[in-house]
Amino acid sequence: MFRWLIVVFLALVLINGLLPMLRRIGVGKLPGDFELRIAGRTIPVPLASTLVISGLCSLLAKWI
Repeated sequence: MFRWLIVVFLALVLINGLLPMLRRIGVGKLPGDFELRIAGRTIPVPLASTLVISGLCSLLAKWI
């Protein structure tokens, strides 16, 4: 359980860094992805996209 928590956290950090490039293909627009607006800054929180990408990566790792 703790390992999955770390994987999801690292995936969130990675997706946040790559989000401007990934928005072109639709990541960050799923239901469950939201943006926080605090003090004039927008902080994207792509929870649903992270779960989808994490699931795809785990399926890929299982096949390899």
